Amino acid sequence: MQKSTIEIRGIPAAVWGSCSKKVYIYAHGQGGSKDDAELLASVVCEQGWQVISFDLPGHGQRKHEPVSCESIFYDPRHTIFEFREILSYAKKRWEEIALFAVSIGAWFSLQSFRDEKFSDCLFVSPILDMKYVISNIMRRAGVSEERLKQERMILTPVGQPLFWEYWSFVLNNPITKWKTPSRILYAKNDDITPLYIAKNFAQKFDCDLSVMKNGEHWFHTPQQLDYLRSWIKSAVENRR
Repeated sequence: MQKSTIEIRGIPAAVWGSCSKKVYIYAHGQGGSKDDAELLASVVCEQGWQVISFDLPGHGQRKHEPVSCESIFYDPRHTIFEFREILSYAKKRWEEIALFAVSIGAWFSLQSFRDEKFSDCLFVSPILDMKYVISNIMRRAGVSEERLKQERMILTPVGQPLFWEYWSFVLNNPITKWKTPSRILYAKNDDITPLYIAKNFAQKFDCDLSVMKNGEHWFHTPQQLDYLRSWIKSAVENRR
């Protein structure tokens, strides 16, 4: 498969597939990288699409970046700015733009693109309610909102940093708008987002929700990856 590496305003990125007028923007999850787009590209490029993927701050080629105001854990606004830079780049080069986002990449997409409408949108194990996620981290770590406000940053026992700036942004920016009817692949054993949150989101924003019985938040086993590949193929072939 054809793949070229580029930089978009200093953001390491990759373009997959032969020249086309159609592209999927791929947003990876926490701990991932732009190279995770290979599975998506292996399916959609055969159907005439290209894929553009990129490294989030602190990920992929950027994994040695220090935790700072540009970290995805500190203040979402910088990462949202980068998501919009990627979309701006895509709009100048492709006529039709779709979105594929995984886990926290989906949440950043929902924040970054709430006023956009894509030709298609696929979410895999999406984080749809960040307030719920961070509340759980704080509860398990025994961190109160008052303490976080006072200390500004707290490193939890599992190594997950909590930042007051991040928490404040989440409280002030709930997901209230999404213009693209989307497809969601949810894993029944997802330990981050409860099924009821996925169902509520799907109902509110006219999304199709599929549940993999033996799936986990991170699709990584051969069985899970085969399921994901089949789901992508079916979704692209039967676009809404």
